[in-house]
Amino acid sequence: MSPLLRAHPPSFSSLEFRAALAMFATGVTIVTARDPDGQCIGLTANSFNSVSLDPPLVLWSLSRAAASLTAFTRGSHYAINILAADQRTLADRFASRAGDRFAGIAFREGAGGAPVLEGVAAAFECFNRSRYEEGDHVIFVGEVEHCERQEGASPLIFHGGRYYTELPLDRSANS
Repeated sequence: MSPLLRAHPPSFSSLEFRAALAMFATGVTIVTARDPDGQCIGLTANSFNSVSLDPPLVLWSLSRAAASLTAFTRGSHYAINILAADQRTLADRFASRAGDRFAGIAFREGAGGAPVLEGVAAAFECFNRSRYEEGDHVIFVGEVEHCERQEGASPLIFHGGRYYTELPLDRSANS
């Protein structure tokens, strides 16, 4: 019998790890749901990724220390709202812990009552299919029941601790 293989301890600090992760540009999302009392909850996240086309699956992750973890774990549905370039203030608002994040925000009821925000570049309405605890986060896998996109929308991008908007490369440079 061979001994279990394990990863070597990290050769870097947490700050160095965060700085290296920040070099990966991501889109910005707001994940929304309803808590057990029917109140809207939501948070800004950039840990979103596609998993499968058949069935249609996506994933995102949430810190185990998040106040909303229980609501997202127990709820049947959530929506992943991909922010458009002009929605930076929404990203900041839902990243903050202050006040009612939904006050004055236009949204419609999505699958299972999850709020789908108006004006987003795309939205995925998901059944809360499975969860995996890894490290200090929980990975949520959602089965997409409905998706939509805003034709021609530019996404809000996060890189190196700052927001950016899309700057297309010249197609002739890639030929």
